[in-house]
Amino acid sequence: MTAVAYQTRFGSLKNFEKGHVEPIDDDVKHYAFSNCFDIASRSKPYEKVVFGQNQIYVLEALRAEGTSPWYTCAHDEFALVMDGEVEVHLVKLDGAQAVADEDKNGAVLVQGEPKGQKMGWMKLTRGHQGLLPKNTAYQFRTRGEPGVIVLQTCKGDLSIEKWADICQTH
Repeated sequence: MTAVAYQTRFGSLKNFEKGHVEPIDDDVKHYAFSNCFDIASRSKPYEKVVFGQNQIYVLEALRAEGTSPWYTCAHDEFALVMDGEVEVHLVKLDGAQAVADEDKNGAVLVQGEPKGQKMGWMKLTRGHQGLLPKNTAYQFRTRGEPGVIVLQTCKGDLSIEKWADICQTH
């Protein structure tokens, strides 16, 4: 039996190949996240652009550049850094700023500075994932070069759909 060698081509904001339709005789799991760099390269900082959806669940590509607003969510979210170095600061919100509607999907902006217990921060680099716990304020911060975050969440009011801009049409 001959071993099959796979080569992983991992992009970045400075070096990526825009995804396209390419007939393959291969396992599709080798092609995940192919367009997050292209989307982030054309996005405003921290714009949450949906690039994958399964019912209410979405993957959002974010251009990590500078300091984001403070967000919170009624459900857990996961941030996967695909490029760059991102700090994620966390504050456990007191009752007044927690998401009022526990059934509301997606992130919402925290009004003003978050009030509650500081939980610390995570330094995430390429390939690192961080949990963004429910009813916790989080803020992304970068220094220097922009990065790319893939956010696993539920579709919400801040989710932006640009299917006509990001999908291949010909």
